[in-house]
Amino acid sequence: MTQPTLGVLTLYLNDNGLLEERGIYRMMTIEGKKLGLDVVVFTPQDVNYNQNRIHAHVYQPGRGSWHRRWMAMPDVIFDRCRIQRSHRYDELLKFRSRFAKLNFLNRPLRNKWTIHNVLAKDDRFRPYLPHTRFFNGVQDVHEMLRRHALLYLKPVNGTGGRGILRIQKLHGRAVHIQGRDASRRIIQPCKVSQTGLGSYLSRWNMKSAKYIVQQGIQLKLMNGRVHDYRLLVQKGADGRWEMTGCAGRIGAPGSITANLHGGGRATKMEQLLRQWIDDDQHIARLKQEVSSLGTAIAAYLEQCYDALCELAIDLAIDRSGHIWLIEVNPKPAREVFRQAGEEEAYRNAIKRPLQYALWKIRHVGHHRSGLAQSVEGVAHELAPSDSSSSM
Repeated sequence: MTQPTLGVLTLYLNDNGLLEERGIYRMMTIEGKKLGLDVVVFTPQDVNYNQNRIHAHVYQPGRGSWHRRWMAMPDVIFDRCRIQRSHRYDELLKFRSRFAKLNFLNRPLRNKWTIHNVLAKDDRFRPYLPHTRFFNGVQDVHEMLRRHALLYLKPVNGTGGRGILRIQKLHGRAVHIQGRDASRRIIQPCKVSQTGLGSYLSRWNMKSAKYIVQQGIQLKLMNGRVHDYRLLVQKGADGRWEMTGCAGRIGAPGSITANLHGGGRATKMEQLLRQWIDDDQHIARLKQEVSSLGTAIAAYLEQCYDALCELAIDLAIDRSGHIWLIEVNPKPAREVFRQAGEEEAYRNAIKRPLQYALWKIRHVGHHRSGLAQSVEGVAHELAPSDSSSSM
């Protein structure tokens, strides 16, 4: 009997056909063989729309090499595509629209501002959300500075710390500004009067890029570096949400974010917490609260939107031990766990989407013909009983 197939949908990084995360897909292929699941990789540019076929990238573990093969649409699709400002992203939107009824492990999530507002509607999550407002002009920053001594300005669709500014109120109606530009480069810190803030921010093109203004949390360690926590929640072999792992991140010198791509480094969650909170029982309670919060957020967002299989949730923990939600990322990398020495979490981060793919194929059905998913299948996947079992 032919094994079911998982198709990982990604984008080329450039017009030379370079695939992002190919090392992860190689490991997924090897792990999939053990589970009885074929894993292939393709992009929207590899699709023959007339024949509903794909020209897939296939890794051969025995040879240690990749080759290309034409094949029917996979039984289930794992969408790993991140936002790109390119024609490749336009082709992705075309693919998602044309094949919207196929069996996807995950659907696109919304931007930072929309997710914040959706979470704020639920009493369970509101205490974890920093005060946030949409940026319509410098007046929004001034009004937020009256309430908070520290602010972050973030592009609603930004990733990896790009385009983020940190504004700290100083004595004498001045502010200190740090941040990263759109290419993730650390900008020169500067001191600006509050009256000159509008002129400074006008250089950042915030209205066209769309920004939010958010209450900042003081997270500098004794060495002056900022830190946070990357929580990964995933669905696995039983179709339920569970915490895969949580690792700490420490930012590079001079950085206002702790992202690894911005020069940060990873460490074990407990080791980082001990630099912040010197109480074993408090740390144990925090770890449990983080796990419960993460799985509840994932189940809620899936109920509000559509199919999800994994989420990375970036969290801050202040000096009092209060947990703050920084960001939700639907296309998480796994590298933080390997760097932190959390090998089991790293292996599970790779394996659980494959296990969930098999679970979903059994419960929703095959799509080897490349035809649309039935209405009954969609209704079953989004049924209230299914959502409640994921809590």
